[in-house]
Amino acid sequence: MQKCPHLPYLEGVIVEQLTDAFARKFYYLRLSITDVCNFRCTYCLPDGYKPRGHHSFLTLSEIRYIGRAFADLGTEKIRLTGGEPTMRRDFTDIISSIRENKLIKTLAVTTNGYRMERDVARWKEAGLTAVNVSMDSLDPRQFHAITGQDKFFQVMGGIDAAFEAGFSKVKVNVVLMKDVNDISLPAFLHWIKDRPIQLRFIELMETGDGGEMFRKYHIPGETIREHLLRNGWNQLQRSRSDGPAQVFSHPDYQGEIGLIMPYEKDFCRSCNRLRVSAIGNLHLCLFGEQGIPLRDLLSNEEQLDDLKLRIQGGLRHKRETHFLHQGDSGITPNLSVIGG
Repeated sequence: MQKCPHLPYLEGVIVEQLTDAFARKFYYLRLSITDVCNFRCTYCLPDGYKPRGHHSFLTLSEIRYIGRAFADLGTEKIRLTGGEPTMRRDFTDIISSIRENKLIKTLAVTTNGYRMERDVARWKEAGLTAVNVSMDSLDPRQFHAITGQDKFFQVMGGIDAAFEAGFSKVKVNVVLMKDVNDISLPAFLHWIKDRPIQLRFIELMETGDGGEMFRKYHIPGETIREHLLRNGWNQLQRSRSDGPAQVFSHPDYQGEIGLIMPYEKDFCRSCNRLRVSAIGNLHLCLFGEQGIPLRDLLSNEEQLDDLKLRIQGGLRHKRETHFLHQGDSGITPNLSVIGG
């Protein structure tokens, strides 16, 4: 069998590559495994988690089939999201099942970190390769106010435990909020000076339930970028399966800074990621449509080809851009629904 230089290749198997109508290639899947969360973050679930209907979440077997289908379609990176994904009792088994497929080079999780101190070593042993932790403040009282949980020191202990378990880098997500944590940039920079942490500032995004919050606290990530460029930070080049962050390094810092700015012009031009919700719908954009059902094709291995065809066909409907600039966040009520 002759190899095509433009397609992934493993052990004699040529892998198809997901491509949309705008020639964007998709190497990255964000897979939500639950929309349940035990935190009450002000920008996402200020009133706590409330079930929306009587849905059952993807089973371990269904997750395995999704992983296989996307790997066969050229996916190199899968990120497990929620809600809070580690609330699932079978979370470690989910990691192992996805890592059975050698085409998946990176298996990551985005977590609020409350179980990391206890479990992160087991996750790494099962095959997890990367960890993102939400940490919106370095002040314990402010952390409590933002998340609704007094777990600051528990989460910080989890970050330390990740390094002890052998992770060479930990990514820390900070939702950027005006006059809340943007004024703490010096403290954040001091924190990562001697730690291999990639600190990622994420612009606050408007959702169906969060319009008032957005209008009060949104601040462009450009303000952070201007500070970095004035102070000797340099932007790094993205690899094809990286997320949307613009990443900056500095010769005097062990850590890095990432900026995720969905309101910046041409943000969607480099989109390389798709999403599957915890109830098995394929979402082409974080902000948009109802989703394309996949669950009826997750019962057995004989449906795998049909599953791949439906995923490929769905990409014909992916829009060139979101419409956040016009205040249109689609049907997304909050970011926990399809994993942020």
